[in-house]
Amino acid sequence: MITFSHMEHIKWGIVGPGKIAAKFASDLNLVEHAVIEGVASRNKERAQAFASEFGVNTVFDSYEELFKSKSVDVLYIATPHVFHKELAIQAMKHGKHILCEKPMGVNKNEVVEMVRCAKENGVFLMEALWSRFHPTIIDIKGKLDNELLGNIRYLNADFAFFAMDRDQESRLLNPSLAGGSLLDIGIYPVFLSYLILGMPKKISANATVLKNGLESQVAMLFEYENAHAILYSGFTNNSRMSAEIAGERGNFYLDSRWHEANGYTSEIDGEQIKIELPKWGNGYTHEIEEVHKCLKVGKLESELWSLNDSKNLISLLDEIRNLTSIKFPFE
Repeated sequence: MITFSHMEHIKWGIVGPGKIAAKFASDLNLVEHAVIEGVASRNKERAQAFASEFGVNTVFDSYEELFKSKSVDVLYIATPHVFHKELAIQAMKHGKHILCEKPMGVNKNEVVEMVRCAKENGVFLMEALWSRFHPTIIDIKGKLDNELLGNIRYLNADFAFFAMDRDQESRLLNPSLAGGSLLDIGIYPVFLSYLILGMPKKISANATVLKNGLESQVAMLFEYENAHAILYSGFTNNSRMSAEIAGERGNFYLDSRWHEANGYTSEIDGEQIKIELPKWGNGYTHEIEEVHKCLKVGKLESELWSLNDSKNLISLLDEIRNLTSIKFPFE
């Protein structure tokens, strides 16, 4: 594997220039030593417009041309998640490092195949679970690891917004694109419970299933040895998008839209403190910096969000889908 010096520019390619990629590219332009070298899309006009907006050096005629390019070091894959595995594997076989939007694969088999390909080709691979790298989550995780709240007994997290009025062929509501709330936004509450409490000993789940076979909302209960996590995701309503972590000594209350919170409230032994931890840019800067740190020391995966973490997370999502009979037509 080629390593990068601390002063050397790391050249990025964007695969799938949609709305999330636009926010990501805006943040790439904030990070020192990051260069947006190329972009590719199935719609070349969209790629050209994206390149003009974010100062991208090259618009490639196809994904394959981008993957073969010698001028690009690492790719950010931001297509709908049904295409993640195929595109990532093609790129890794050409020696490209990968930051792949969450979920990394639609199911565990896909993630396992991607991890195997990364190891066979000696390239870096990380799931773009941006929340893991935000200052708020970093700070909370460190304090919980130091048992500041004592033993954790309860966790609650939700993520919902109204989306039922969207086009039925849209990414969120199309079964062929692995739509539904669970993989798109339910992954966040599941991630938080996994990060804080680990793998549960038992999962219960109920879903509202639409006529097309997708779910529109999911309620989940994770049971641990001495703790419970109550989790929810949905497209049928708006929610506060709040999160609470409760231990024997006190509580952490994450600010609304907790997955990208700029701080939280700590309440320990009756003393309440508001902690401000603003994210940088749109918040993608932190995962970009993690990729750079890994590449500059020759690491093929992150210690903060490892490939094993990605496998565990998708295993939990698979189990929830199994419990609620959610299956995609291509599976």
